[in-house]
Amino acid sequence: MMDINVTKMSSKGQIVIPSEMRTNLKEGDKILIIKDEDRIILKKADKLTKQIREDLEFAKRTEEAYQRIETGEGIRMDFDDFIEEMKKW
Repeated sequence: MMDINVTKMSSKGQIVIPSEMRTNLKEGDKILIIKDEDRIILKKADKLTKQIREDLEFAKRTEEAYQRIETGEGIRMDFDDFIEEMKKW
């Protein structure tokens, strides 16, 4: 189930997570913040699973590859070679 709410940022850069969205958060909990262009994702840091760590590493590598493509440093390969390379990840 996805909840959606709106909040404001203070002049000090602070935001308030609406009370109905922080039922499983308590004072002192660490929050992971991921920013990508105009998206910001918040996740409880103590809930970081191996899968999330792998997802973050994949996102980082994907972004790095995209940046190389944007600067003309991309690599061309045929489909079968590409699949073999992906299996290594």
